[in-house]
Amino acid sequence: MKATEQTLLQVDRAIRKIAQKFPYDEETSIITDIHLRVFQDSGEILAFDDEEREITRCVIEQWIENKDDDFYKEITVILRDELRKLHDAVDNLGIMKPYSFVLEDDDKESIAELYVADDDTIIVGDDLMKGLDQDLDNFLDDLLKDHHS
Repeated sequence: MKATEQTLLQVDRAIRKIAQKFPYDEETSIITDIHLRVFQDSGEILAFDDEEREITRCVIEQWIENKDDDFYKEITVILRDELRKLHDAVDNLGIMKPYSFVLEDDDKESIAELYVADDDTIIVGDDLMKGLDQDLDNFLDDLLKDHHS
């Protein structure tokens, strides 16, 4: 699913609404995660804090009744990209760090950690991690060969 310009604008607006609820200059909140719950049938994206209090909601029209098997995988990429684009706002919420943006399905099941706001940590997408295990194994093998020679 290629996100339309309208979808990107709607996701952008939803993220900005979350940021508005936690202005940096006010007292720091101690919630640890922002849960983004997406409903595949209605196209709704709802944001909740750790206490299940709703922060904001909006409808992403392109996602309404989307039946794709890879729906959550595809929107994970879209949401991560938008969170990264808005990192200035997302990294500076009035929430004690570290805090995460977590994608959940309509059954409240966690699907993916989308973004971690921490001064030292960055979550990278799966595309950057592909083959890392093999690269590390090869590196270790080479080290052990050199050591035993």
